[in-house]
Amino acid sequence: MTPKFDFFSVVVSDMARSVAFYRRLGLDFPEGAEAEQHVEAQLGSGIRYGLDTEEVMRMFDPEWTRPTNGHLVGGAFQCESPQEVDELYGELLENGATVHKEPFDAFWGQRYAQLKDPDGTVIDLYAPLPDAG
Repeated sequence: MTPKFDFFSVVVSDMARSVAFYRRLGLDFPEGAEAEQHVEAQLGSGIRYGLDTEEVMRMFDPEWTRPTNGHLVGGAFQCESPQEVDELYGELLENGATVHKEPFDAFWGQRYAQLKDPDGTVIDLYAPLPDAG
């Protein structure tokens, strides 16, 4: 049997705040997810994107602590246009995100930006540039 990648999760300190943040990125969490300790959103490719509270992490790893001085990566979200990258970036900053790398036209042909969710996890936003071949 060959293993199949099936699930990706980030650890959050405040589930309600994080559910609201990731819903702005298009993830569809079930009604009432704000009050749960573990939630999942089904992605179109069959992979699930999960949010787990710090308490859940400590249930199976009592010594767990949030990593520091690292590059916590929570995924990259494709936007429809460079303009949407800029607009979504601004909207997320107004709703609890912090700057990591402001939107820029990358040499590899994308409008690219990075921000941190309310817990410091880096989220990438990108879209192809119109003149990128």
